[in-house]
Amino acid sequence: MTHALYPAPNVSSSPVMTQSNRTCPDPVITFKYSLYASTYTIIFVPGLLANSTALWVLCRFISKKNKAVIFMINLAVADLAHVLSLPLRIYYYINHTWPFGRFLCLLCFYLKYLNMYASICFLTCISIQRYLFLYQPFKAKDWKRRYDAAISAAVWLLVGAACSPFPIMRSYGLANSTNTCFADLEVRQIDSKVATVLMTATAEVFGFVGPLIIILFCTWKTKVSLRGFQIPPQNSGERQKALRMVSMCAIVFFVCFAPYHINFFFYMMVKENVITDCFLRSITLYTQPFCLSLASLDCCLDPILYFFMNSEFQDQISRHSSMVIRSRLMSKESASSFKE
Repeated sequence: MTHALYPAPNVSSSPVMTQSNRTCPDPVITFKYSLYASTYTIIFVPGLLANSTALWVLCRFISKKNKAVIFMINLAVADLAHVLSLPLRIYYYINHTWPFGRFLCLLCFYLKYLNMYASICFLTCISIQRYLFLYQPFKAKDWKRRYDAAISAAVWLLVGAACSPFPIMRSYGLANSTNTCFADLEVRQIDSKVATVLMTATAEVFGFVGPLIIILFCTWKTKVSLRGFQIPPQNSGERQKALRMVSMCAIVFFVCFAPYHINFFFYMMVKENVITDCFLRSITLYTQPFCLSLASLDCCLDPILYFFMNSEFQDQISRHSSMVIRSRLMSKESASSFKE
């Protein structure tokens, strides 16, 4: 297959002049199409089934909606929204063309980042709540589910507004081409390099560094509580459950979001031609597709958080599964007896 079949790469292929007046052509990364198509195909089915089931169980069967369950419901909604947009992404990266129009392109692009940062916020909320309820169990008894609902609404409003620049900066590329989308859209250039650095650094601090520090702190303090006596006497099983939950939040954060945000700062500096070193530009551009693919894996990892960290969720899944198996066995027995 020739390179002519591929859309223009997501980084301008025109040479960049370095400080030493050498041309620095950016690499044409054609493997990203196969990588994205394969990753999203692998994620789609388990992500759809797991998050749909989790949302159904959490909303219908979980009675204790004051123990981070509201945040889990919102986390599942964020994952499901992104998963439902994956078929369009898969179609694009397989066929290398976008026939679905400008609005759907920007919507799917927006949902990717909305899922990422909503997931980061709700994982942080889960970690904070489990940590606080462990150290102050009496407040947990008085905590109302409407508090979590209000926090969740605030998260959606904040994240929704904060993610709006992503499709806005990429919409520039749609004005020049109507059959490209996602990674192939050009990024609108910002006149001031200082403004680029400040905007990117702000996004990194509030969208990654801050939540990272909070989750690490909650994980550390929860682990310390298992060995210390600084909290009121409490059931050891509850402490272990809290530790597993905040630890799982940290694992999802590190596996899915840390690589992307480490790469993101350098990627934006490359896109805005702040970084001109040829080697650093190549490394940043080659690793970006892998980091972006990892960021979507949270759609499959988050349901593990619901199942293994919530005993009531496990009970409801086991009970429903046993009912389904029992009904199938009874139907088979009735069918065999009818034949006899």
